[in-house]
Amino acid sequence: MVRGGTEWRSRSAWTGLVAPGRHGRVGGDPGVCVMPREGLGLALIVGRDLNTMSLGVALSELVGAAPPVKPRVTSGDNADLIWAGPRRWLLVSGRRDIVQIAQRKLGGLAAVTDQTDARAILRLSGPRARDALAKGCLIDLHPRVFAPGDTALTTIAHIGVQLWQVDDVPTFDLTVSRSLAASFWSWLAAAAAEYACEIVTPRERGTTVMAE
Repeated sequence: MVRGGTEWRSRSAWTGLVAPGRHGRVGGDPGVCVMPREGLGLALIVGRDLNTMSLGVALSELVGAAPPVKPRVTSGDNADLIWAGPRRWLLVSGRRDIVQIAQRKLGGLAAVTDQTDARAILRLSGPRARDALAKGCLIDLHPRVFAPGDTALTTIAHIGVQLWQVDDVPTFDLTVSRSLAASFWSWLAAAAAEYACEIVTPRERGTTVMAE
């Protein structure tokens, strides 16, 4: 976009911070793998007091799965719905136009706030991922109490974070405010350094993004 002779370009919250390569310990296999999640559409959905059943039906049609009513994640064909509090969900999709679609489908049933450029997401995986997070996370991520599909709103190193477990590797997705991305990465890079932290791009991990 060019405005007043100045060219504006969108950029990732992780640009200049998270660069592909090895960080920390040099030898051995990486204990932690970090991948920025890019090109996503995000929205915060807050249900109104009325039409609870209608909202549930509309969300199911939007995502292809029923909305979670406790701290869990439900995944559909087009998006994930992540519990973010009573009658609140974070919508995450490979479609950048998901916010506009949600606003049309949920009009009158919920407030839909665009979070696409307000939040930044990292995917953290590997055999030492829990150990790295435990250095700053206030909740217990042991597999006895936190399993794939679970989510939590918490703080890590005094930074507000929502995280959810993707699989048993374990793999975690973490979202923070874009304005705090640099501070969060500074902490995470230091926390993961002793385990050998490998930073990769979505292409290197074979991640696919839905076409708009």
